[in-house]
Parts: sequence; C-alpha cells; structure tokens
Amino acid sequence: MEETRQSAEHFLELIQRSKRGKFKIYIGMSAGVGKTFRMLQEAHALLRSGVEVTIGYIEPHDREETLALVSGIPQIPRKSIFYKGKYLEEMDLQAIINAHPEVVLVDELAHTNVEGSKNKKRWQDVLELLDAGINVISAMNIQHIESLNETVRKITGIEVTERVSDKVLALADEVVNIDLTADELITRLKEGKIYKKEKIEQALNNFFKSEHILQLRELALKEVASHVEQQVEIIIPKDFRQDKFLACINSNAENSKHIIRKTARLANYFQSKWTVLYVQTPKEDPDKIALDKQRHLINNLNLAQELGAKVVQEKGKNVVETILNYVKTNRITTICIGKPHFNFFENVTGMNWFNNLVSKMTEENVDIIILSKNEKSTII
Repeated sequence: MEETRQSAEHFLELIQRSKRGKFKIYIGMSAGVGKTFRMLQEAHALLRSGVEVTIGYIEPHDREETLALVSGIPQIPRKSIFYKGKYLEEMDLQAIINAHPEVVLVDELAHTNVEGSKNKKRWQDVLELLDAGINVISAMNIQHIESLNETVRKITGIEVTERVSDKVLALADEVVNIDLTADELITRLKEGKIYKKEKIEQALNNFFKSEHILQLRELALKEVASHVEQQVEIIIPKDFRQDKFLACINSNAENSKHIIRKTARLANYFQSKWTVLYVQTPKEDPDKIALDKQRHLINNLNLAQELGAKVVQEKGKNVVETILNYVKTNRITTICIGKPHFNFFENVTGMNWFNNLVSKMTEENVDIIILSKNEKSTII
C-alpha cells in the first residue's frame, strides 16, 4: 500500500513538473563575474533561434558592455511603487504573466521587493512565473544562498541580508557557474568595470580581497557540482532513496539555526526529505520560557520551513524518548544534532543526555550526525 502511494505521488510530481516553466540560474562567486552579461548573450542566441524572449528585470549597473547587450531584446516595462516619499521601480510580475513569453530574464534573484509589492522577495515572484508555465533565466551570487549565510559571514566578516532559500536552487533545472580567477576579477574591479571609482577601494577591502574571492569561488564551484550530481541522480536513478533526515533543535537560538542550515544542505545534497523537531519540555512551556527565546525559536522554525523542512513541535518530559518515538514512527534514517556541551545537557534516567541518545539511535540503526560550528561534522 505504501509503495502504491509513493508511486502515485511520484507520478503526480512528474505531471506537475511538466506543467512548470524551466528554470536556469547563473551563479557566481561575486558581483562582476559576468552573470548578467551571459544571460543577455543567451537571450540573443534564443531570439536568433526564433524563441520569444523578454526582459522582466535586468540590472546592468551602468556597465557599458552589459548595456550594449540589452539593446534588441524586448522588455516588459517595470512598475513604479510609491515608497517613503519617492517612486521606486520593481519588476511587474502580473504584466509578465499576462504577456506570457516563452522565456523571461529575471536578474538579482535575491532582491527584496519594495514594501507594497505582492511578494516580499523576487525569488517568490520567480516561483509564480514558473507555476504559470513561463521559462525563467535568472542570476545570483553564492553569498546569497540561505544555508551558506554563516559560512560567508565567517569568510568575509559581512552579514548578507538578502538571501535565497535553498529550495529555490533545488527547483532549478540547470545551474551554471560563471567563473573567473581572483586576479581577473580584481583587474576588472580596478578598471572600473564592476563599480564606480568611489566604491573600488571599499570593495577591495571587503568581498574583493584575494583570499575572500578564492574561498567564495570554492563555494560556488562546490554548489554547482552538487547540483549536477543531484541532476544525475534524478535523470539516471540508481536506487530509490529512502533517506529521511531529522534535525533536533532546542531554544538555543544560534545553535539551532546552525543545525537547521547544515541539515538543509545535507538533505538537499542527498535529495532527501527532512524534518525539524523541537521538543517542548515542561520548563519551556509558553508561560515559562523567556520572551526572547520564544521569538528566536519562532524565527528558527520559520527558517526551517523556508528551507523546505517539515516542522514538528512535540511536548515531552523526556527529550530522548520523544525523539526516539518520532524516529520510529516516521522511519527516520539520520538525525542531526548540535555538538554537545555537557554543562548544558541534563542527565536522563541516570545517563548523560547525549550518551543516552546515541545508545538509543544505535539500537534503532539510525545514523547520528554531530554538527559542530567550528569543526567538521562527525557521523556516528
């Protein structure tokens, strides 16, 4: 019966996927590598082949070589939104849907729309275009991927506020890396081909440091390689994977956020379903838990949903037993937890919380991945 249900769900997914528009993303390690330029080049090639292509939104950043390529490609006019005393331009989502071109170019995938727009983020606009059966070519930088936020901050010291959910990349039919060496990128910057003169020095001291570029470049290459591997698994399936990941979190804000993001990447890599489980103990009842912890917990659960997780909240006096029951009931194969700090974890039935959890999961033949913020993850 279960196999029949899974088969039906898979077939329905194939039907729905066939109705959606195709989605291509150009990704790069930073601004200035040539993502928008390549999008426009592809648009001209498609036009020459008789494909109906329009520009939904392109941000040329006043770069002459990019502006030159905009010419000759039909554009759907942007809409103006009055915000804080002035008019700002945004992509006109409804106008694109009404025009229904075969292919539309949508730049700056991580962009936050002006307040008053239908959707908060541009990637949400893109999802609507795809659902309408419109093929989309878009672009973004590696630092805007949600689950890489902490990694990018460690590399650059900068908190990237505009981010794209990992589930958006997972929907892409094709992800193409636009690559340059660090020396080539810095040369372009110094020649004024990326930013205006007054911004060059600031850029050289931030994202465009050679060591930062190399690390961001590595992230971009790994991301695209991972996507290619996933596509191979989908198109040329070897086994019908049944992996199910479970991220176990508590009210510790930073640790839980780290666990969620790391598990999202693991589940995405293995193309697996994943769940975030929060066990609410009696001492964390709504009337007992601190308001700041409540707020952070809600934010983390929302983050998990944005990244594509199923979010579950269970009440239980015994955290390990509650996790174990969920694992058994839902056939979880791998659980992900934060690195234990023994001054934090309670003893449960005479045993350390962590040792008890490991013992129980070993009995159930469930893998445990320990996610450390400073060290490589460990699989038990």
